Amino acid sequence: MEDAVTLLVGTTKGGFLLRSDPKRQDWSLSGPFCSGWPINHAIGDPATGYLWAAGGNDWYGAGVWTSTDDGQTWTLSKLADGEMDTWMRNDPEFARMMGVTPGAPGPFTGRVTALWSLGLTGGNLYAGAKPATLFRSSDSGTTWEPVEALSDHPTAADWQPGAVGLTLHTIVADPADSARMWLAISAAGVFATEDGGASWERRNRLSNAEAACDHPHPAAPKDGETGHCVHNMVHAGGAGDILYQQNHHGVFRSRNGGRSWDDVTEGLPSTFGFPVAAHPHAPGTLWVLPLNGDTQGRYPPDAAAAVWRSTDGGDSWQACRSGLPQQGCYFTVLRQAMATDRHDSAGVYFGTNSGSVFASRDAGDSWQEIARHLPTVLCVESLQRN
Repeated sequence: MEDAVTLLVGTTKGGFLLRSDPKRQDWSLSGPFCSGWPINHAIGDPATGYLWAAGGNDWYGAGVWTSTDDGQTWTLSKLADGEMDTWMRNDPEFARMMGVTPGAPGPFTGRVTALWSLGLTGGNLYAGAKPATLFRSSDSGTTWEPVEALSDHPTAADWQPGAVGLTLHTIVADPADSARMWLAISAAGVFATEDGGASWERRNRLSNAEAACDHPHPAAPKDGETGHCVHNMVHAGGAGDILYQQNHHGVFRSRNGGRSWDDVTEGLPSTFGFPVAAHPHAPGTLWVLPLNGDTQGRYPPDAAAAVWRSTDGGDSWQACRSGLPQQGCYFTVLRQAMATDRHDSAGVYFGTNSGSVFASRDAGDSWQEIARHLPTVLCVESLQRN
């Protein structure tokens, strides 16, 4: 019997859970959770069933919500205060009226304003923040410490923010070696550790620097490196060093753990998009969702939605459209809003800024809308219990 799938959906108004039947045909929705916080990323642990949701903003501050009872209840570990906390402390009467008791200031107040990513490896939980900071928890998200080796990187003073700030938005673990991780920071690029975070190497080199042409856009590849504005990054299925990234200006593949990158954008309808997802068992299969361009509206080309699939590591691409809107489609799919499950016939899922979630049970050949009218979807991740 196939395993049921739970989708963790983060939105601008809290987290939601979409649960499937064993055939992944029928879905039920619960939520919102996390007190209406914007949830930028959410993940689960297949071994324990624990769920984590990270997010916040200038108003709420930065924090990680944890559920140990399959999403029934959630507790918040606050890393940094927001404007709301200051307001409540300065106006106790209003706080009482709202039923809020201000707590102690978050330990990293003034250092970060929101959390953008989560990762789980080697018994540790990691969180990426804005501005770019990596935090680690060894007690399932109750307490946190900064990974100062990244913050103290020799290039840190030169990191430049992307359009939404200097964000550490992607954490990728090596499934075969918990000491190895890759991070994506907009707009500083890719960083890797081979020693559990004790040291970090910047990895943005193009495989063929001589063939790289300078482009007038500041986020484009130049000087022999990929564009530093990485939008999302994934590890290919199975063990090994294959990585894929959707960049602000193209899709790139690395066969050596990010030490060099091949531009594999040719065959796609545009160079711009946010998410990338990889097949859990086939290292050469990946999916992207191109948008029409940086300044052209950021919706599917010709207003016709398609997920583009490659089965040869990005050397060629095929549009997957069946079941997706082909007229008047102006949604955006954001960087963390696409995921796969672990079935042999991989399920692929994505959420839109118009509040829909689409699912494919057949690796992208056909699609169905499994949720609609949600708030803006910021992330989609899948969970199957071991």
